[in-house]
Amino acid sequence: MKSPSDQPAPQISVIVPAYGVARWLGAALDSLIAQDFAGWEAIVIDDGAPDDAAGAVRPYLSDPRIHFLATANHGVSAARNRAIAASRAPLIALLDGDDLFRPSYLGSMVAAMNDDPLAVIAACNARVFGAVAKEELVIGDDQNRGATASLADVLDRRFMIYIGATFRRAAFDRVGGFDTLMTNSEDFDLWVRLLMDGGHVRYVDSVLADYRVRPRSASVSLLRNIRGNIRVYDKVIAAMPGSHEATVAAAVRAADLDRLEVEEALAAVIAGDVRPGLARLRAGRQYLNNPLWSFAFALWNVFPWLAPPMLAWRQRRHQGSSRRRPVRGTAQGQVQRV
Repeated sequence: MKSPSDQPAPQISVIVPAYGVARWLGAALDSLIAQDFAGWEAIVIDDGAPDDAAGAVRPYLSDPRIHFLATANHGVSAARNRAIAASRAPLIALLDGDDLFRPSYLGSMVAAMNDDPLAVIAACNARVFGAVAKEELVIGDDQNRGATASLADVLDRRFMIYIGATFRRAAFDRVGGFDTLMTNSEDFDLWVRLLMDGGHVRYVDSVLADYRVRPRSASVSLLRNIRGNIRVYDKVIAAMPGSHEATVAAAVRAADLDRLEVEEALAAVIAGDVRPGLARLRAGRQYLNNPLWSFAFALWNVFPWLAPPMLAWRQRRHQGSSRRRPVRGTAQGQVQRV
């Protein structure tokens, strides 16, 4: 990593994990260079990537604002912690190596945080593209898009925080950074712990980034995210007993446990465990109560062999949504979609 001692102190540090995204890393860095705000540094971290992250970043190292770190692989949370430890700015922004910032992202986030000293996080909207059936926005019309949001708003997922958010370095240090024991929902866990430390989220209601969905197992990702969210709620309940936030966390946790049972049943049917899986699904019918699901259950009563391909089609249709949509057990949750 180049020594930054002779460079002006940046106002915001951009952390760019580069594991397995060498083919897209150049586009991510191009989006930084195109920013209309110049007071930034970027720290690209390769934590044992299987592809040539070093080669992908090499052409960009002539820009003194871009730095490169290489470490052993210990997961994305450890990689981000390591990169943030090497950063110099009072504000931190996260940019995954396969995503993009639009030109006004950094300027908008810095202004939002400077204008609101009580904001510990600044969030925005983003376009979802890549391995999706159609391009959408991370924050849909069904989400709370108010100017600010509290811990309770974030806990019950009425307010979504896009992964490409900005937060204060001092607050990050106080809460101990990313929890390296969290293998999923590590971003949600960080947002919650930052807000438990005090302050609120400032939302900039503009599309300032582009989030790339890559082909992956949607069902496995979703199940892991639900389990990760449950761990976050457990932390809140333990840390804030008797509080309104703990009550909210307990309610959403209970809904997520029911949701987990439904999603595990869906995965079992797709994997070929059809009759037991359908029996578990019928037990969770309160989450699958629209006319299309009712028709599907009636059809599967007669032709159970149709259930796996139909549910696999549903999974492909919603590929990638588990990372960007709220995981919850209300009428707006994924299990109602067909």
